[in-house]
Amino acid sequence: MTASENPRTQNPVWRFFCSVRLTIVLLIILALVSIVGTLIPQQQGSMAFARNLRPGTLKIFLFFDLFDIYHAIWFRFLIGILALNLITCSINRFPGIWKRFSALPRPDRQRPFEGLPDELTIATPGQAEAVAKDVEHFFRKKYKRVRSKASGNIHYLYGERGRFAHFGFYLVHLSILIILVGAIVGSLFGFEAYVNIVEGGETAFVNRTKNMDRIPLGFTIRCDRFTVDFYENGTPKEYRSDLTFLADGKVLEKKSALVNHPAHFHGITFYQANYGTVVGDRARLKIIRKTSKPATTAVEVKKGESIQLPGGEGHFQVADIRENFMNMGPALLIRVHPDGGQEKSFWVFQDRPEIEKRFPGLTRKFSKLNPSAFKPYTFIIEKLDTRYYTGLQVAKDPGVALVWAGCFLMVGGFFITFFMSHRRIWVRVAPGEKHTLVSVAGSTSKNPVGLERELEHLSRSLEEHLTRKGRKVS
Repeated sequence: MTASENPRTQNPVWRFFCSVRLTIVLLIILALVSIVGTLIPQQQGSMAFARNLRPGTLKIFLFFDLFDIYHAIWFRFLIGILALNLITCSINRFPGIWKRFSALPRPDRQRPFEGLPDELTIATPGQAEAVAKDVEHFFRKKYKRVRSKASGNIHYLYGERGRFAHFGFYLVHLSILIILVGAIVGSLFGFEAYVNIVEGGETAFVNRTKNMDRIPLGFTIRCDRFTVDFYENGTPKEYRSDLTFLADGKVLEKKSALVNHPAHFHGITFYQANYGTVVGDRARLKIIRKTSKPATTAVEVKKGESIQLPGGEGHFQVADIRENFMNMGPALLIRVHPDGGQEKSFWVFQDRPEIEKRFPGLTRKFSKLNPSAFKPYTFIIEKLDTRYYTGLQVAKDPGVALVWAGCFLMVGGFFITFFMSHRRIWVRVAPGEKHTLVSVAGSTSKNPVGLERELEHLSRSLEEHLTRKGRKVS
């Protein structure tokens, strides 16, 4: 069946998808999209960039999902079209490839011996039939699918090697498809998230980077210890999280995450991204009692713990601790329970002198912000307990194994495509005027220089073989 008779080629949809032009266009589009994805910050890093855009431009960016290009539906669509293009191209070329692969030429073809150089013909004594047997024994050790034929007193041999080289480009296509499938699998079933864990704390959830959804991990991760080393100028040198992975309260594994050295567990990767400090649940207070005999008392308090007032007028407790209350820094909510009186609550700021400079008279105007709201006491924060938290980027990509497999397969496909060829070799043993003539010829799918070298090497090897058999070659 000719190409014009093939019903596939008559189908415009089929012609469109097996077009090499489509392949080129898709590759150019994907390359441009990758450049755009490099220039436009993606996911978590896009917030600062988005603030500088006009509302109309921002709507366009959000509509086309340009802040998360590689998970956008239209990007997956392009990948799918490229995969379909590769599949149809492969199917379209398969009949011709298979025909060349399975073809078995006649051993007695004369065309390969036309214009054969003299150095590829060996003259050796002996009858042509006996020489042909020696040559065939040697030839069958070197080549596959060897066939022989005698035409009168002329003997022919045919053999080949590397016929699977025809399928090298199929391996390349298959490797690309596997990589694309791996990318799609990772896009659909993987995630990119983050989590902050206070030193000593644990969590079984992470927050998706894109839409802040909570994702269950299926296990619990605990930060046992966080350490940070600094250079002399105060710049962080190295920070490290010692992590424990648990399930049903049982320790499964302990690992450490450092910058550029992530921790891996159950197919999920934890990258050390950042760190910070949070206020703890303890504080040291200085309580000044302004009476005829002023007194100052230092006391260590824990959130929720009831402490007697120095003068015995009642009890107080730290009801809440905020790291940045009203954007004015760390603060405590003091709740006083006087004996026989009404409960009184007020906030105490750690940076009160600085706040008074910025907002003169603020704490006097608002009793809820006045550390002296309960007379005759004034509460002052001397120290707040702080703890480090570790910031981890969390990624799961179940398609990574497929991508790696595709990469290795691609290397093999390129090796077969560029360094292997289908070589067909013919040998003719014919009687001459004084000697039997052994001629070597061949054809190749590519790399004709390599074929010439192989024929020269085969000719020399045949000379040596016939010489060992007692046939002096001239």
